[in-house]
Amino acid sequence: MAIGEWLSVQSARELYTHQIAVERDELISAPEEEEEELALIYEAKGLSAAQARTTAHSIVAGDAGHALDTLAREELGIDPDALGGSAWVAAEPRSASLRSVPPSRSCRSSSRSGQPAIVASVAVSVLALMAVGAAITVVTGASALRTGARQVVLGLAAAAITFGLAA
Repeated sequence: MAIGEWLSVQSARELYTHQIAVERDELISAPEEEEEELALIYEAKGLSAAQARTTAHSIVAGDAGHALDTLAREELGIDPDALGGSAWVAAEPRSASLRSVPPSRSCRSSSRSGQPAIVASVAVSVLALMAVGAAITVVTGASALRTGARQVVLGLAAAAITFGLAA
């Protein structure tokens, strides 16, 4: 459970980092469009059209880092300083959980007669973990091979730890 929580938060952080990078590129290549988007956001928050345009222009024309930070917060709803929190902190409360041990005990005790089923289960699990890891990269923009491999390694580690605890 802790590994799943870590992967979830880490994937969210990668997604936010990718979205901010896209926003940075858009700010460089099309600052007028980003200024217009920001003005529309401020209008929706209650500023008059003139106030919104003036505010957006001063932000986009000013410091690039401040403009990117503002766009990330206002357009994307992302706090660039937090990026969804710490993956380690999210995983910590789950690491003490041993709720999965009782089912794995019964699997372990019957594993001598079911070796082919266990091998097939591991193989299907590896393929599924790789597929999920690679699928995540559609939105995060990360390397499919790296993310898929990370998913496989951590999934197998979780299974090995659970299996070991049941011994």
